[in-house]
Amino acid sequence: MPEEFLPSWLANLLPSWVEQLLPIALLLAVIAVVIARLPRVDLDYDPRYRARRVRNWLPVGLLYSFFYMGRYNLTVAKRVFGDMLGPDGQSLMTNADFGTIFGVGATVYGCAFLVNGPITDRIGGKKALLIGGLGTAVANFAMGWVTMTRQTGNLTLVFAVLYGVNMYFQSFGAVGIVKVNAPWFHVRERGVFGAIFGILISLGIYFAFDVGGMITGAMELEWVFFIPSVVIGLTWLAVLLLTVDRPAQAGFDDFDTGDASSGEEHLPPDPVVAVFKRLLTNPIVMTIALIEFCSGFLRQAIMQWYQIYAKALGETDSFVFQNWGMLLCCAGIMGGVFAGVISDRVFGSRRGPVAAVLYGAMLVSAIVLSFVLGSPLLGPIIIFMSLCVIGVHGMLSGTASMDFGGRRNAGIAVGIIDGFVYLGTGVMSFTYGQLLPDKGAGTSGADDWIAWPVAMIPVALIGFVLARRVWNARPKGGAQESK
Repeated sequence: MPEEFLPSWLANLLPSWVEQLLPIALLLAVIAVVIARLPRVDLDYDPRYRARRVRNWLPVGLLYSFFYMGRYNLTVAKRVFGDMLGPDGQSLMTNADFGTIFGVGATVYGCAFLVNGPITDRIGGKKALLIGGLGTAVANFAMGWVTMTRQTGNLTLVFAVLYGVNMYFQSFGAVGIVKVNAPWFHVRERGVFGAIFGILISLGIYFAFDVGGMITGAMELEWVFFIPSVVIGLTWLAVLLLTVDRPAQAGFDDFDTGDASSGEEHLPPDPVVAVFKRLLTNPIVMTIALIEFCSGFLRQAIMQWYQIYAKALGETDSFVFQNWGMLLCCAGIMGGVFAGVISDRVFGSRRGPVAAVLYGAMLVSAIVLSFVLGSPLLGPIIIFMSLCVIGVHGMLSGTASMDFGGRRNAGIAVGIIDGFVYLGTGVMSFTYGQLLPDKGAGTSGADDWIAWPVAMIPVALIGFVLARRVWNARPKGGAQESK
């Protein structure tokens, strides 16, 4: 947190990491008070149930946040690798190399959902999270080992393989968290869960970028991989000990959550192929998936390339660059809470209107962005776009997937929707890896980067048009559809 937000005497007393965490803690406190003051959806829950539900999703949520720390640490490491020279005198990891590595990981992540979604529906969200957490921890440790031993011969290939393995196991995270929480939240309150989902994503981004930056500034580079591995391992134990898949496993009654599985509670599991066919031919599910393809492109176009852009233009002393993780975290928290609250309180638990409003804002921002390259206005616009896109992602991947997939088939629904997110990310990575300049720090001009914002404009427009098409969409249970 910069000194202008604190009296100088107080800033001097606080360690740098406390200064960074303070605005996030204050923001979370304000949001907690605001949400607590809102009228609750009257679902007649036992207070003991609400308390047990918190103990159930909190370790799951923390594990999911730390997955992000073990995912975007590659971006933090790239900034260091980019300044290191190999035996041939060239950078160990150029922008094109990074685009390839991240693109491979994103593509693996997206495709893995098609396998891991059905697996999660069969084995349950808790086991999926435990498998994903173990694999992610091991993959991050392996990347740290390669970095520590300085095995620099074809670093791009080695990291592409290890990062692909990492992202395969990471894909269990999004599927698992939605699968675990679907039986615990009624559709009328899932907007607020979408806000929680956005907060967890945002905290994970902070852990990745700012905490990762602190690690690389104070320790050897390999620790940006080793520390997430350890933290994920510790949180994995908390999930193992505290989390259950359904309320009945914690001594409460399972209940009808009002989603697409309503009326099907006592039916045997549907064949996987039949579920895929039903969801892939559902126009609402596929429209949401296509919107999230656009979200994947835009979210990572912002998160993965802003700091590389700023470094290339010699703008590393800017407020946004210096506080990137903290600002992304705060923006994501506000975006998630805004989207979740207005979805449940203003739009009657419909997710489409929220996505349309936020995509409209992203479209306007992308157009403006193409005119302000090299300007101090770019940083605030980028942060605002992050607020919008994380709000959309929390609403659609974290909430609509439960609503329209239903708690019985939440794994496959998330698999399809989040798979499209990372297919969009893969397209973004390979596209920008080829379009954007690959020059040293401070040697690029703003005009060299015009492809960065311009490529966002048609994607934001498509997302807006698609979001308008699901403005009135609501989930229908099997009992409703049979009438």
